[in-house]
Amino acid sequence: MHPTHPTATPSEASEPNHPTHPTATPITIDPEFQALLPALDKETYARLEENLLQNGCRDALVVWGDILIDGHNRYSICTRHSIPFTTVSMDFDSREAALIWIISTQVARRNLTPLQLSHYRGLHYKADKKIQGTNNQYTVKSESRQNDDKQKVQRTVTRLSEQYRVSPKTIERDAKTAQAIDAIGDASPEAKRMILSGEVTINKKDLQELLTKSPEQIAQIAANIEGGTYDKDAAMLFSSPTPGPEGLTVPGLSAPSGPGSAPPTATAKARTQALGAALKTITADFQKDWYACAGSYNTAGMKAALRIHIDRLEDCYQTNANW
Repeated sequence: MHPTHPTATPSEASEPNHPTHPTATPITIDPEFQALLPALDKETYARLEENLLQNGCRDALVVWGDILIDGHNRYSICTRHSIPFTTVSMDFDSREAALIWIISTQVARRNLTPLQLSHYRGLHYKADKKIQGTNNQYTVKSESRQNDDKQKVQRTVTRLSEQYRVSPKTIERDAKTAQAIDAIGDASPEAKRMILSGEVTINKKDLQELLTKSPEQIAQIAANIEGGTYDKDAAMLFSSPTPGPEGLTVPGLSAPSGPGSAPPTATAKARTQALGAALKTITADFQKDWYACAGSYNTAGMKAALRIHIDRLEDCYQTNANW
């Protein structure tokens, strides 16, 4: 049974323990916590190993009770080479609180891809819902309780959208993306790793559509990913996109042309104009944030501006994907 303690935020770490040698205190590796750590490529892992061998382990590993929650790569290298390390303890009142801390730490620390960020935001949303008690499908709830749960969920969506600076709809879609990636992972952890590492490309729309598939189809997709045949077989497993409105060419936004082509409908024109206005606003906001940070050489701010820009473009695409 996992330890339970009062909740801690990332800044509420307890006082560090005394220096600990790898053999002095047993440390438990939790597979779910370990899976939250993005896999390092071979070159990056080799550089980390070389650094630890030359300079020792200067940063403390973070534990919850005896469970390692941060520093898995360092722990692996230190135990293999008998490099001494220290630990610092943190207390959480639930497993979900520990998950949220790990997620927040990874997002703040790493230069993540849009899909990795989406996955983390979705996992954060799922854990937060469970803490709020709104994720138990087996409990019979009154109408008033259901309404209360909906309000809690909406507050969670709003808070996370503000924290990550994306739209509420993006958070809701991230939850589906994370659910789909984890469904792939249940069938094949290696396929999940390949998706999150970018070794295989699956867009978010296809990932979310995966949730409508049977377990057998999901297992087949996972097998195709792991076997390197996903690109060849994907068209057979995912349904065709919904045709767009009459008079609008799909894909693309250009009006149909050629002999006998019907002119675009008023609806198509209005939606195209609205999309153009939205893209103009997104681009203007990005340029404003980018140049404000670039002027002071704030590289962290520039990266954040770029991430937000990508997410807003993805949100815009998802909203209009079925034209």
